[in-house]
Amino acid sequence: MQNKDWHQRHKETLSFGDKIADTVANGMGSWSFIIWQTIIVVIWMTLNVVGFVSHWDVYPFILLNLIFSTQAAYAAPIIMMSQNRQNQRDRIQAENDYQTNIDAKKEIEALQVQLSKIEVEKLEMIIELLKNKQG
Repeated sequence: MQNKDWHQRHKETLSFGDKIADTVANGMGSWSFIIWQTIIVVIWMTLNVVGFVSHWDVYPFILLNLIFSTQAAYAAPIIMMSQNRQNQRDRIQAENDYQTNIDAKKEIEALQVQLSKIEVEKLEMIIELLKNKQG
């Protein structure tokens, strides 16, 4: 069985709502969303200014403003939920990094003890050889 890293384990704990919020936040924070929204707004305004058939939202585009207000009212809390989860992921990653550093420190200290032991043994052997040559 494959070991899972902290990110995979965290992703598995997300609820359906959490996943939707992250998807919406990622989508709204993209250039493709901005470009498509700009295209739609330009078409909306053009059709209402030119108005060959009818003006369903005449200048100052109150219906368009209402749509944007509604979008912002829902987008802000969804984006905040996603940011809160990002903060939670960052905390988990920081804790994981800290634990990894502690484990690495313990290993390094154990290696230093082993190296010191080897050095002491070598010095004792050298001293013993020197005593044997002198004596």
